[in-house]
Order: sequence, then structure tokens, then C-alpha cells
Amino acid sequence: MLPVIYGLSGLTLTPDERAFFRDADPLGYILFGRNVSDRAQLRALTDDLRALSGRDDLPILIDQEGGPVARMKPPEWPAFPAGPAFAALWNVAPASAIEAARVNAHAIGLMLSEVGITVDCLPLLDVTMADTTPAIASRAYGSEPMQVAAIGRAVLDGLQAGGVVGVVKHMPGHGRGRVDSHYELPRVAANADALAIDIEPFRTLSHAPMGMTCHCVFDAWDAERPATLSPTVIEDVIRGQIGFDGLLMTDDIDMKALSGTAGEKAGAALAAGCDVALDCWARMDEMVEIAGRLTPAGEKVIARLDRAMAMRVAPSGDMAELIAKRDALLALAT
Repeated sequence: MLPVIYGLSGLTLTPDERAFFRDADPLGYILFGRNVSDRAQLRALTDDLRALSGRDDLPILIDQEGGPVARMKPPEWPAFPAGPAFAALWNVAPASAIEAARVNAHAIGLMLSEVGITVDCLPLLDVTMADTTPAIASRAYGSEPMQVAAIGRAVLDGLQAGGVVGVVKHMPGHGRGRVDSHYELPRVAANADALAIDIEPFRTLSHAPMGMTCHCVFDAWDAERPATLSPTVIEDVIRGQIGFDGLLMTDDIDMKALSGTAGEKAGAALAAGCDVALDCWARMDEMVEIAGRLTPAGEKVIARLDRAMAMRVAPSGDMAELIAKRDALLALAT
């Protein structure tokens, strides 16, 4: 098994993808809007991926946050609110915000489980600042670490009740990033004392099954390399100060914050201490290059993967009832 998560080009596997994935045996896959049409198509695709891998607990990921980040959209699936809706309710009734976030995530989990998706890249634990890039602020749970952690914990619990594994992101915190790492490399000048605020939600939820790095440079920790590529940040901060021992994946290595070829970036991330490289765009030449650079996942990575996927439970609950409860709670903030 190669420690990489690949994207797919379309609604079904191409012959070339099928042959390549059979040989490469990636750790998992991630789905985007280009891979999603309707329930029958999506379930057939995820079943095909499981059959190809021979693993019933295959990680099949999606970014289904709600708001601007949603790969499964109306009218086939319901729309879900983004993080700031729960932050607004927190200002009125914190306990209601926690419950609204939990039932919302539970409904998302049921929706994903129905079509065979096993992992959702949620919750964001980034603590926002006055100048946080809108790419994060439009999705985040607030500016207070306790609030972010409490809502994030509810999201993890809700996803699990829906049969799905959550991913905390973007470690060790993207809240001080002033630019969008999809297009530029953010640089954070804050000192280590200030950064204690950023890592606090991740420390609180260090038991999370999976985590995702951010492509930000933190001058206080490693002024030369973004977190994804920094042994110092990964080992001393994420594994050390935060205490995270779950499966650690990169954010998408194709983002413009990183430089180099796909294979160089994937290799550097794993050499720095990430468990898995995330390569989202299904470009065959890049996927082949990555496969040629990586060695099979080691025992520690496989153990972290197995532990994470073992946290899935049989989904239960009624989606309509959960959404109705969420909406009634969110209405308290209006």
C-alpha cells in the first residue's frame, strides 16, 4: 500500500486509472464535484474503488463541509451551513451551538455513508483572527480556542454517529494566514507564545483519528519550510506539543503554496513526517511520478490508518429529523 491518496478524473474509473490504481494500491481516494452526479452513480463508484482495493474499510474522502465547500450539492443532496453559522449561534447559546453542530455533522455522515464515503475532511480547527484569509474565515468556527474545540468535538462526534471518520484541519493552524494557500504561501510571523492560541484546539482534540497539515510557514518554528514539509513542525509541534498521534495527511500538494514537482512535494512531505500525501487532481503523469518516489507505507502508518478506520460505527439516525433539529437551533441566532 502506497502512502498516498489520489483523486479521480470523472464519474467512473478510466481503464488507465483502473490499471494504475490496481498496481499502485494507494492508501485511499478523494472525491470532488467532477466525481459526483447522483446517488446511484456515486455508490457504484465507491463500490468499484472498494472492490479494486480489496479493502472494505478503504478510506474514501470528500470535502463536505457545508457552505462554499461542498462536493455533493442540491438538488440531489441537501445544502448544509458553513462553520460561521454555528459560531453565530455560540454567541447566543453555546450549548445549542454544540448540539446544532453535532446533529448537522450527524446528518452529513448519514448522507456520505449512504453512498459509500467513509471519511469527511472536517472539522476545521483554525482559530480566526481579524485578518484571517476569507478562504479560511468563511468556513471556520470562530476566534476563541475553547469555542472552536467544542464545536469541532461535536462535529467529530456527529460524523462518527453517521458512520464517517473526521479529519481535523489545518494543523497546526491556518488562522493567521493572510493569503489563500491555494494560490500563495502564507507566512506567519507570530512568536511561539502567540501560536499557543492556534494549537490549543488541536491539543484539545489530539485524540482525533485523522489530521491534515497546512501549507503555511511559521517563522517561530521553521522559517524555511511550510508546515507540510517541515520535520520541526511535524515532529516538535504536531506530534510533540499538540500530542497528535493519528493519521497525518498533507493538504493537497498541488496547491500553489508549495513548489516543485508532484513527486518532489510528496516525497518531501513524507520525509518530513507526514503519513500520507494528498494528491487531488488525477493527472496521470503526476500520479505515476508520485508512485515512483514513494515506498510502501510502514507499520506505524498502517497502524494509525487501521486505528482511524476502526472508529467507524454503523450509521444510525434519521436525516430529516436531524436537519429539522439543526434548523430549529440555528433559528435561535436570527
